[in-house]
Formats: sequence, C-alpha cells, structure tokens
Amino acid sequence: MSEQFSAKPALLFLCHRIPFPPNKGDKIRSYHLLRYLSVHYRVYLGAFVDDPEDWVYADRLDEFCQEVHLVKLNPKLARIKSLWALCSGQALSLPYYSNGEMTRWVDSVNSTGEIQRVVIYSAVMAQYVTGGKYSHSKKIADLVDVDSEKWREYSKQKSFPMNWVYRLEGTRLLKFERDIVQYFDHSFFVSTAEADKFKELAPDMGGRLGSYSNGVDSDYFCPEHNLPLPYKSGESAIVFTGAMDYWPNIDAVQWFARDVFPRILANNKQLRFYIVGSNPSAQVRKLADLPGVVVTGRVADIRPYLVHAVAAVAPMRIARGIQNKVLEAMAMARPVIVSEAGLEGIKATHGQDVLVARQVGDYGFFLQDILADKYKDLGASARRRVIQDFSWEKNVPLVGQLLESKSASDLKI
Repeated sequence: MSEQFSAKPALLFLCHRIPFPPNKGDKIRSYHLLRYLSVHYRVYLGAFVDDPEDWVYADRLDEFCQEVHLVKLNPKLARIKSLWALCSGQALSLPYYSNGEMTRWVDSVNSTGEIQRVVIYSAVMAQYVTGGKYSHSKKIADLVDVDSEKWREYSKQKSFPMNWVYRLEGTRLLKFERDIVQYFDHSFFVSTAEADKFKELAPDMGGRLGSYSNGVDSDYFCPEHNLPLPYKSGESAIVFTGAMDYWPNIDAVQWFARDVFPRILANNKQLRFYIVGSNPSAQVRKLADLPGVVVTGRVADIRPYLVHAVAAVAPMRIARGIQNKVLEAMAMARPVIVSEAGLEGIKATHGQDVLVARQVGDYGFFLQDILADKYKDLGASARRRVIQDFSWEKNVPLVGQLLESKSASDLKI
C-alpha cells in the first residue's frame, strides 16, 4: 500500500449489492460513489453478492479499497428469513439482508477505532451501523429511492394476499426510513422529486435530506462509436433495456408487449420489440412467443442495441427515482418514448429532448412520426441534455462535502 493511500482517512462503505460491474441501475450509482470515495478515503467495503456471476469481479474492487468483505446472499433463503418479519413487526427487507458474518466484520472494522466516517448505500444496510458503537462516526445514507413508496405501488398491481403484504411492507419500511434519516447526519435521494416525496411522507425530516443525481459516462455511451449491428437484416427495432428480473421492468415490458406493441406491429410489419437485459424472468421469457417480440437475455454490451434502434421505449407504470435506461438511450442520441413515471428526475422537454407518452395510443403515434423523420433533432438534443445535467464528476462530490462539513447547514443542499 502506498504512503499516499495510507495517509487517507478510513471510511466504512456498506452496499446491499456488490458495486461492480456497473451494469444495472443500482450498481451504476454505487460504483461511481465508490470510485469517488476511494480517491479521498481508505475504503473498507462490505457488500452482498446475490448473483453468482458477480464473484468473478471481486478482485476488481481491490484497486478501490483498503479491505473488501463480500458475503454470499442466497435470494431463496433470504426470502424465507423475511417471512419471520410478518410476526416480528419488522419490515421484510431487514431480515432479508440481516447476516451474522456481515455484522461480525463490520464490528471488527469499527473496533480498530479508525472509522470516523460511514456511508451506506440502500436503507437496509443501516441496520449494521446503528447504536452507540457508531455514534461517534459521521454517517451518510444514500437511500436512492423512497423504497417504502415503491412497495406501496407494488401493492396496487397485486391481488390478495400479496397486496396486503406489500402494503404492510410499505408502512413498516417507511418507519425504518424515518429512523434512518433521524439517526444519520444526512440522507440522500436520487432526485429532488424523491426527496420531496419523502418530505411529504415525513415532513419533520426535511432539514436532514438532500439529493444528488445520477450521471452517465457520455464518452462510453456515445453514438459515434463504431458498434456492430445486432439486429437481423430488414428489421427495424424498438428497444427496452434493463434488468429483467426487476418487477417494474417486468411489468413495463409485459404491458407494452401485450397491450401496446400489437397495435404498432399491425401497421409496421418490419418492426420488432427487443427486450434487452439480464436474468429475464419466466414472465418475460414467455413474451418471446408473441409476434415481433425478441427477448435477448444478458448481452455483453447494450450500446449496439441502442444506437441501431429506431427508438428506445421506457413505458414504466411503476417507477421510483431516475431511470438509467432513459439516460443511456438519450446519451446515445436515440429518440426515447417514455411514460411520465419513467421521466421522474430528468428535466427533459417533451418534443425537444424526449417524447412523453401519456396514453396508450401515444406510443404508436410518436413512433410513426419518428419513422417519418419528423424528429430529426430529438436525439442530438437529448444527448446535450444528458451531458449538461448528468455528470458523475459534478454530482457525487456533494457526498464528500457532507462527510467533511460540521453540519448540513454549512452547505446549500
């Protein structure tokens, strides 16, 4: 370890999922947060690994961290553990991520007396640093989204008994989120809209909240790269990208493939709807049986699918925070047709930067206009918007400023 690295102050960083590779929404944000923290601190990273394919990246974290402790998380067993929370009064999310090995490691790191700064990524990781042992540390929580509200929205899409379970989880998780905001020195959300939503749910907590936006690597997501054509000859593709085991994404593509795309396909036989993303659920895989729908599964690089698409769609009906899929498509200078829910936190202008679909028929209407070349400047304007507003280098340093400030009042949040 270099003398320069040794001289940095120590920091404990806890993530609910390994922050590498940056290939899905939550991991993109946690990776860039880790990369920033590693420049200024000796990072002790604790994180869970819930995807076996991610273990091959464990060594990549060494370049950022003084110490890395990864714990295997078995989603099936974790769900069983969560069921006990129905009787205990806890939010189900807490026992899901409760782990003795992680607790022992966190306590061991803290016992050295070096840790004066703590950053958690996701509300569930707060359970490891509450109590008197950590009262001396400066604590920052990146809550990202109002997860309790997400569960409440899920309940609207489900029938009994799951709608009851999800409503209960929303209520209990909100109480825990309030406790976090009260206990931590400062808490961040991914957008002002998310922060405002939490202030609405917990109006007495407003002074302890802020937001920093996501960013996009606009050099990587650049339409000028020479990227291979992933589509078959004669196809015109509209594309949806995202982790396809995530319920809001599953809900979006199911609705679009069944209720929207058939109307579009009837008038445009050459069109194909490509669903591009890792771990497609059984519901998503079944959509490949529909005419004109293609489910790719995990791909090495989503950029070719974006840059060669006629348009990207983000027909989100359930959404919290900023949709990276929208930002990445905009950075690739593609026309993006997005629902109002999918545009949260992105100050893009309808008709200038993106096309906002408020009704089912809007998707087909806008797509016809795109095919007729009526939005020639839309993609270029979208890319300019992303470059202007969504830079990791501009946005993430706010976390460091809070870590080093004496109080939140020192800053303009």
